Amino acid sequence: MSGELTTLWRPTGPEELELVRRSGWRAWPPRLPEQPIFYPVLNEDYAIRIARDWNAPRYGVGYVTRFHVPQEFLARYPIRQVGGETILELWVPAEELDEFNAHISGVIEVVHEFRPDLDRT
Repeated sequence: MSGELTTLWRPTGPEELELVRRSGWRAWPPRLPEQPIFYPVLNEDYAIRIARDWNAPRYGVGYVTRFHVPQEFLARYPIRQVGGETILELWVPAEELDEFNAHISGVIEVVHEFRPDLDRT
């Protein structure tokens, strides 16, 4: 496939990020049985909010990753609005994740890291 790339974002915790690192920064790990979908998000702000406000307190650290996929390939996945106007995700069925990974252009990059504010009580 050729054409324009879409930038996607994924908030993640340390365990998932370690599996991405082991892939050479080129693939997302298979979903667990209780995870029927893989959901990259369409904007950085939404990914930051999840990593900072959910993953960091829960796992001790939250990361935001960025990666690129051809628009033509992504057209098969409808955009899901799961909250406010900018709360947008793609829902990739778990059984399609290998094919999705094969369409990642370049590497998955960590662009933000958040840790809980230890001064809060």
